[in-house]
Amino acid sequence: MADTLQFDLVSPERSLASLTATSVQIPGAEGDLTAMPNHAPLITTLRPGILKVTGPDGTSEFAVTGGFAEITADATTVLAERAFPRHADSKPAVEEHLVAARSTHEDASGEHKDVAAKLVADLVKLLEDME
Repeated sequence: MADTLQFDLVSPERSLASLTATSVQIPGAEGDLTAMPNHAPLITTLRPGILKVTGPDGTSEFAVTGGFAEITADATTVLAERAFPRHADSKPAVEEHLVAARSTHEDASGEHKDVAAKLVADLVKLLEDME
């Protein structure tokens, strides 16, 4: 039974991380979850939030704005819409995404307005969590 798993974080622009991990805390769209070695296979969508990777070399944190996570017994791969190291220098990029989300919310109607409102709220919370 393995006590670590392979973690990879990829955004459309580049690969952000490839690490050995003991656990990965994921901001899932249906709620937060933690992937660990020997996890049952799962694919989930992400909401904006902080992704936390713990491994033999310490902890790494990333801000993600959405995407998907694929979890298997020996690996977790996150395909992020946008992802940044959790750092104050990354806040302007998330703020830019928030401006776009607010514009989408203003133009939306019906069920789309509710989805856009949740995205705005999640991005505001993400910015607070990046402090």
